[in-house]
Amino acid sequence: MKKVEVKGMSCMHCVGSVEKALSSLEGVSDVKVSLDDACATYEETSPVDEDLIKETINKIGFEAGEVK
Repeated sequence: MKKVEVKGMSCMHCVGSVEKALSSLEGVSDVKVSLDDACATYEETSPVDEDLIKETINKIGFEAGEVK
């Protein structure tokens, strides 16, 4: 399971936006976003470029941290 910090979320609508954006990426599944922990976790069904994960989060108006 991978984990990425997501800064700037303030409500459940934000959580839903991040879940939807990450779930739309090929190779990403089982996305769970936590408002309290300010992070998203996901499984990879095939390798996904970490820069793509961060870019996807940044494009919808949030700030992505390091992918672990």
